[in-house]
Amino acid sequence: MSILLTPFARRRLFPTVSRRNTVQGCTPEAFERHLNTQPPDRVLDGYAPFCKLHVHANWTQTRCLTIPVTDDNRHLLRSGYEARSDDELPVLVRWFEGLQAPVADWLVVILYSREQMAREGSPVDADWGVVGCLATATPEEIPMAPITMMRNALGVDEGGSGVPLDRDAYRRSVAFWSRNANWRG
Repeated sequence: MSILLTPFARRRLFPTVSRRNTVQGCTPEAFERHLNTQPPDRVLDGYAPFCKLHVHANWTQTRCLTIPVTDDNRHLLRSGYEARSDDELPVLVRWFEGLQAPVADWLVVILYSREQMAREGSPVDADWGVVGCLATATPEEIPMAPITMMRNALGVDEGGSGVPLDRDAYRRSVAFWSRNANWRG
């Protein structure tokens, strides 16, 4: 099985101007090499048949993706409209400023099949393409953000995957993201 970093994931995980809340202590090439030479600790099914999650013990210095929202830190939450790429419409997002999450214990690498990548207009010369990575304290998936679920339901033309909205998964996502937020460094 072969795995490649997609341009989408490369921009988000390894931006030109490094940020503390992206992959740390590892180059894109070393990250990709690790995924192709070290078997994952666990393989989880993703939200659709074309999606798999490879769970690896964190071999980098990457910090957890989220921080729990508490009465003590709620005042540090910020929000704004942003797009993940030039082709997508901006959506409302929120994040912490002035906080730093602990180093993650696990990296949950989100993979899409070669067939799905081609369907989305981003073919890869591998069996799987990395579309994201969740840095977590536990070897489990963080629920997809509600807006990402909606974008996926809108279809490929709007930056999604074309997978219909699962109302129960959406409610679980809202419950998680109501209690947690991303952070920026």
